[in-house]
Formats: sequence, structure tokens, C-alpha cells
Amino acid sequence: MLFEATINVAVPVSLADYTGPGLIVPQLREGDTAGIISELSQVLQRQGAVPDVLPFYQSALNQELLTSSALDCGLAFPHARLGGVRRLQFAFGRTPEPIVWGARSCWPVQLVFLLAVPATDAAGYLQLLASLARLGQQPELVAQLRGAENAEDILAVLGQIRMRQG
Repeated sequence: MLFEATINVAVPVSLADYTGPGLIVPQLREGDTAGIISELSQVLQRQGAVPDVLPFYQSALNQELLTSSALDCGLAFPHARLGGVRRLQFAFGRTPEPIVWGARSCWPVQLVFLLAVPATDAAGYLQLLASLARLGQQPELVAQLRGAENAEDILAVLGQIRMRQG
């Protein structure tokens, strides 16, 4: 009997597999929800993750204003799901000081993950969101993200957060 092993190199192993150095902004310039979503939307567009920045930005901002994605640990996960997005990815940004996030949020936010979600990838999106939520339950990793020097250091921390398979 012959067994064949297949390796799927496209299967994400860690949060770092959903981003890259060009999608990480260690020092955001903007200081409010709309400005940060705009800044990170432009980063996603420049890196080819979203084809058109304006519909993506409007969708992400509208979604965030309807339901805040902020967590009490200082993280926010705004997202937009659009047909032109080919691959599930996120841009990451960090504010120098915590800011009030969204219109109704009572949580100060310092770390923002803006997710670009393909219209048909509900399962992948939920798996990524679950992993990001687990990150919020690991204060030592959140502290490492806050203290990382540059994009490469942030990427290394994100590489420590493993995805659950299945």
C-alpha cells in the first residue's frame, strides 16, 4: 500500500501569516476611529490587499460604527468584507497612547487590526477573529505588541500566536 503525504503550504499557521511588514504601522499618525481606519485602509490598498480604498474604508467604518469591535484589553478588530478582496489579510496599527474607539465604545484602544475579508470567506474570517480574540486573553503578548520596536518585532510577536486548525 502506498501512502502519499500532501503538504498545503497555504494553510496559515500563525497570525503573522495574515500580514507582513508592509501592512504594519508601528506608529499611527491618526488619533480617532475614522482616521485610523482610513490610514490602515490606505496601507492595505498600497500593498495590494484591497483593490479600491474608498469602498473598503466606507464599509469598514460603517461596520465599526454599527458594532464596535473594541475589547477591554485595548484591541480593536474593524473589518470590511468585499468582493474585490482576494485573500484574507489584516493591517496592524498602534497608537502612541490609548484612544477612545468608536462612537459608543467605553474601551480605550491602542492596537488595531483592520481585516480585509473576501466576500466568500466566512470560515477563514471567523477562525482569524477567534485567534485575535485569544490574543486579547494573553496580556504578556499584548504587552509585547505594545512594546515592540518596529514592524519586524511586531511580526515576530504575531508569529507566536498559533492558529487552531480544523
